This record gives sequence, structure tokens and C-alpha cells, in this order.
Amino acid sequence: MPYSRLVAILLLTLASASGHADIYGYVDEQGVSHFSAEKRDARYQLLVRGNRFGSLELEPSGRGKQALAKRLMEHPNLKMYEPMLKTASVDFAVELALLKAIMAAESGFNPDAVSPRGAIGLMQIMPSTAERYGLLGDRKKSIEQKLQDPKTNIRLGTRYLADLFKLFPGQQDLVIASYNAGEGAVQQYRNTIPPYPETRSYVELVTQLQQVYRIGSGTRKSGASVRSSSANGTKRIYLTIRAPSDNPPVPRSPPALR
Repeated sequence: MPYSRLVAILLLTLASASGHADIYGYVDEQGVSHFSAEKRDARYQLLVRGNRFGSLELEPSGRGKQALAKRLMEHPNLKMYEPMLKTASVDFAVELALLKAIMAAESGFNPDAVSPRGAIGLMQIMPSTAERYGLLGDRKKSIEQKLQDPKTNIRLGTRYLADLFKLFPGQQDLVIASYNAGEGAVQQYRNTIPPYPETRSYVELVTQLQQVYRIGSGTRKSGASVRSSSANGTKRIYLTIRAPSDNPPVPRSPPALR
């Protein structure tokens, strides 16, 4: 689909999507896109309000709403890994738009991303989670090195999401919350979104990104609602997506994983 048509579809039809979170964003001087569920500072401009595109004024450099939408929809790493995402989506029965949204929120499409807590790769998998699914280190590669492989990382993340859907059937908001905070935290709070500002904001952001990817792919569904919102003044999650030149896709030869 031509990009100009894609942007037009996004602008005209996101109004009917079911997400409830705002998305703010800007592109910095290095071409890095920043997205957040709140206006973190004066640089952030409204991209999506609730379930419709808001009015985003173009920045002085001329990079505004379309540049941000393009970064979300057409990042070269997303294009490179989309076949892997599609295969995992079919194999584990997890919606493709949700996988894209999780990847965007977790790593900004950066296969080499490592969080301060040690989560690794595109889907930000913890080594302990990988071990639960039988991925172990060996003499050739540590578990951390194996998790840097895009296919391995995507399939593990998708398997985990599939299991979370079995644990919380029909409750996507709890699935997303569990991916961020762990299923134990959700169960601790009697199968509700834990009262963690980061987790509540994460659920909002991922749900809204999912709507964007649904529309971009021509898929229209009734998305899961977000039952809880972050309180005003609390810390909110945000993501950055590097410019393509700063984050070149690196093909790897992943091991088989099923």
C-alpha cells in the first residue's frame, strides 16, 4: 500500500478504533522517534487522543505526524522481521497487530536492546522466562546470546503471550499487564491490572499501538478495553524508535525453535 494512502487511512479511520490511551511523540535532531502515553515535556506533540488522531502541529524541521506514523508503520526493522512475526502469529494464534505493538513498546524494533533489568532483544525476554521454555545456554552460546537472535526472541515472546491468553482467556488487558509485570503480579491483585504506574501506562500504550497496526494492515477488530488508567502525575512508560541509519537491521541465522 502506498505510504500516502496508508497515512490517509490512519488519519481517517483511527476514530473508530477502540483504544483509550493518548499517544504523544516527536522526532529529535538525530531522527530518533519518541513516543509516550503522556506529554513528557514541551517537545511531545499529540499524535493520538483516545481513539482518534489529534491535531499534531508540524515541528520546525517539518517532521510531524506523518514522520511519526511512518516510523511506526514502515521502520525497516519491522519490515525485515514481519515474516517472522507472521509465522509466529499463525503458529501460536496470537494477533499480528499485538505482536507488532509489543515489539514497538518493548524494544523500538531494536534487536540488540537490553533493559536495565536484563530483558533482551526485540520482545525483551528475560533469561529466566526463556529457561521456562527450554532455551538454555551451551558451550557455543550463552542464553543471553541466543536471545539476541530475532527469530528465537520473537517465537519465545509469542509463545509466552499465547500461554498468557490461556491463563487469562478473553482478557487481553491482563495478558499485556502480565507481559510487563509478570502473571504473578496480576494474580496477586486478583486478576486485575496491578497498581503499578508503569504497567498501567504500558497496557494503555500497547493497546493503542495495536489499534494503529490493525488499521495499517487493514484489519479491524473490537479491541480489548483498558480497565484501569494511570493516575495523573505518575510515571508513564515511553518508547523510542531509532532512525533507520542508527539501527540497521542485522540478519542472523537463528536456531529452530518450536
